[in-house]
Amino acid sequence: MDQLSTFIALLERHTGADGSHKSALPGVTLIRASAPTLPMPVIYEPTLCLVGQGIKQASVGTTAYRYDPEHYLIASVELPVMGSVVAASAEAPYLCLQLDLDMQTLSELALRHPTPVGRAPATGLALNRTSDELLGAAIRLLRLLDTPGDIDALAPLTLREMLYRLLQGPSGSLLRHMARADSRLNQIARAIVWIKTHFREACRVEQAAERAGMGRSSFHQHFKAITTMSPLEYRTRLRLQEARRLMVSDALDAANAGFSVGYESPSQFSRDYARVFGLPPAKDAARLRAG
Repeated sequence: MDQLSTFIALLERHTGADGSHKSALPGVTLIRASAPTLPMPVIYEPTLCLVGQGIKQASVGTTAYRYDPEHYLIASVELPVMGSVVAASAEAPYLCLQLDLDMQTLSELALRHPTPVGRAPATGLALNRTSDELLGAAIRLLRLLDTPGDIDALAPLTLREMLYRLLQGPSGSLLRHMARADSRLNQIARAIVWIKTHFREACRVEQAAERAGMGRSSFHQHFKAITTMSPLEYRTRLRLQEARRLMVSDALDAANAGFSVGYESPSQFSRDYARVFGLPPAKDAARLRAG
């Protein structure tokens, strides 16, 4: 059995039903889908997505990233994206290992194994080809689920190897910039954390720029280069995603959902919502609850 077939078999054995499943491995989520899915808003945190079977698409603004068994995806900052499985079936379900990027270990490895750091890619998402070495480490990690008594002792070593393989591969420059406290990528990441904490408030953009330690003009330029949207649009996406969750999960009406996430004008909330999700708030929530 080749490496990819082994990876698929392990994912199938440990995912079970469709959905996202937190595993016993630290920072590892296993994902399965037996059919294509509608585009849904989700926040991608700094993570690695390694696909065994099927294809998924993450869209940020007008840019779409498709990742599959040949290409892994790295999210370098927290991004609101539209995600959808585009290739999956009952016979060949979409299978993915998602790994939260441990910044402390990443920083340590970057210091212990330095290489020249090139210019940081101006993107919050990046696709690169999956190497045999990375896939082999992922297989060893998943095999630990068959011997749970070994997880505490061996999982940290294998997770460390996976991060090392990423650092030594084509994503190395991006990851090294993530690990550097003084990099533009890290500065924008700090501002994103602040915006996520205060997205319901009527805060000025200058306050986020101050958190990044940057001037307003430079902040706008680098923020848009990395996230493909302005800071205000980023905040709007966070507000709309939370409002959508409140309407679907908590059964709030559109007006109260809009007010709860920081909108003062119901009409502005409705316009923004329809622009991003394609339907007015009440109709979209009803469709999602019915489906």
